[in-house]
Amino acid sequence: MDDSDPHHFTFDLDAGIRAQLVEHLETTPKLALEKGVGPLESGLYAIFLDGDLVYIGKATKTFTKSGRTLRARLGEHVGKLSARTGGDLSRFQVTYATFDSDWWVVAGEVALIRHLSPPWNDSGFGSKTPGVGRPGTNRVSDFDRLFPPPSDDD
Repeated sequence: MDDSDPHHFTFDLDAGIRAQLVEHLETTPKLALEKGVGPLESGLYAIFLDGDLVYIGKATKTFTKSGRTLRARLGEHVGKLSARTGGDLSRFQVTYATFDSDWWVVAGEVALIRHLSPPWNDSGFGSKTPGVGRPGTNRVSDFDRLFPPPSDDD
């Protein structure tokens, strides 16, 4: 493609998705991260710790084997975080967005993670085994550093 052609147009779908989602998530009320939060729909979510974005995730009923809804996925995080914080989730908040199509959920998650670089997306928190114990690595994730897993002695 010849960029010098005045009639040529390149549509940057990633930038469009990113701009609209960032604006939406910034203006959507943050909710307490607790059991039962979120709808029984597919969507994106953002988890905040002490007001700072730490994780972007998704729940899709059609594009994942688990077929999880936002409420189910956020419930998994509530369980994990409760175990690591002694049940005190007062420092955590969440906001989410639902969509007409699961395709937008997947595209939106990629766009937001690339743009916002939440620390727990890079180092381990979601459904994968974070930090130590992850096959092929001995590193400790940012999440495990803040909220160490219970030791075998506990």
